[in-house]
Amino acid sequence: MDRFAPITRWYGARPLHLLALLASFALTGYAVQRLVAERPLAVAVWFVGAAVAHDLILLPLYSIADLSARSVLRRLPEPVPAVPWINHLRVPACLSGLLLLVWFPLILRLSEPYPGATGLSDEVYLPRWLVITGVLFGASAVALAFRIRGARRAGRSARAGEHGVREP
Repeated sequence: MDRFAPITRWYGARPLHLLALLASFALTGYAVQRLVAERPLAVAVWFVGAAVAHDLILLPLYSIADLSARSVLRRLPEPVPAVPWINHLRVPACLSGLLLLVWFPLILRLSEPYPGATGLSDEVYLPRWLVITGVLFGASAVALAFRIRGARRAGRSARAGEHGVREP
């Protein structure tokens, strides 16, 4: 019998998950308390602005992008085994978009450069973001290729098992 069964039944996950969640809430509460103590109006404006920008701008944009990608790629013939591929597109796009969102003033050269703090000119941010984006999508494509290869092998061995033939 699992000694964590009552907690798992009550909470829905293992106790370590609950502990990590409570620790993240404590850390977030501490950070919010420190920020609100220093600049309460700026935190409130940022929070409301982030919620409005996400709900009115970002959510429709990435929902349309996701629906477009799924509709375009759904119409292609499927020569490979069915592997859930959409997250191999979503994850690098989300990470790249998050990097762009955080660093867009420097990537798009809209702010004063920080050569005193970083020693870099503003010309390095766009190429580096593009390289990071390419690496993210490339790594995701490699991971998808390995999943497709594994699905093909599993399909071949299942077909061979149905016909009584052993795979070499």
